Amino acid sequence: MGKKIIVVSSSYRKDGNSETLAKEFTKGAEVAGNTVETIYLRDITLNFCRGCLACQNTKECIIHDDARDLVEKVRWADVLCFATPVYYYAMSGQLKTFLDRMNPIYAAGAHFKEVYVLASANDTDPSAMDTVEKEVQGWVSCFDGVEYKGIVRANGVNDVGDVLNTYAMNEAYDLGKNV
Repeated sequence: MGKKIIVVSSSYRKDGNSETLAKEFTKGAEVAGNTVETIYLRDITLNFCRGCLACQNTKECIIHDDARDLVEKVRWADVLCFATPVYYYAMSGQLKTFLDRMNPIYAAGAHFKEVYVLASANDTDPSAMDTVEKEVQGWVSCFDGVEYKGIVRANGVNDVGDVLNTYAMNEAYDLGKNV
């Protein structure tokens, strides 16, 4: 029996480079017999966390938007994969907001055990994604028994489709296949 995988695509640009990596990761994961659901942040209503921490007592968020329903999906996945474009050497604001809104999972307990990242950037230096990696590692470190498993870095890609003929496509597929 395969794993239940949630992919969170945080690009607002349809078929952008990070989203293309996510689709390739999904292909590999499905070939390996896993079930994959992709959440496109551009298609949901997601408000900012208010920092009230009520969720730490109630195990649910007081904000009534789409994030409330997503908490349980994310919580009960086996594997999470975050796909993000890199803006100013950091994850997209959409992904950061999403991670903040998953705060009820901290109190309720996480079922997921593995977290992966797919990142794309115009910058050609692989270190352009170092902050993204540290941000996700910081989030992962809040959950007992959860392991940050790695990142696929697609550098030097800007326009839609630039990622298609890069090494990162193979890496994303192989990563998904070997989850």
